[in-house]
Amino acid sequence: MKTVKSQFSDRVTENNVLDSTPENKPKTLVTNKSLSFWAVFTSTFVTIFLAEIGDKTQVVTLLMSAESQSPWLVFFGAAAALITTSLLGVLIGYWLSKKLDPKVLDLSVAILLLFITAWLISDIL
Repeated sequence: MKTVKSQFSDRVTENNVLDSTPENKPKTLVTNKSLSFWAVFTSTFVTIFLAEIGDKTQVVTLLMSAESQSPWLVFFGAAAALITTSLLGVLIGYWLSKKLDPKVLDLSVAILLLFITAWLISDIL
């Protein structure tokens, strides 16, 4: 005859084995990954979209479209160029993240941006 504790342990173990099948896994893991995907995607899209509004790339694309009389060709050419430069940025950023500590990477980017800002301000003056 099994003890009460043993019977309880058997049921818990049996439930854990049954619950470990894929169809019984909690759906919160999928939801959290989906939220993470959409959070990263939306944040990236909004940041890049706002940064590019009125940028020189947009102005050049506008002028090229007006001059060429082929707006769709200009669109596809500009889109291909932007995708390529974004891909380079992502690949280099990923590579750097594997080689450098995140704090060092953040500090390096901050110093680089300050240098570029000082250089642009000196050109204005």
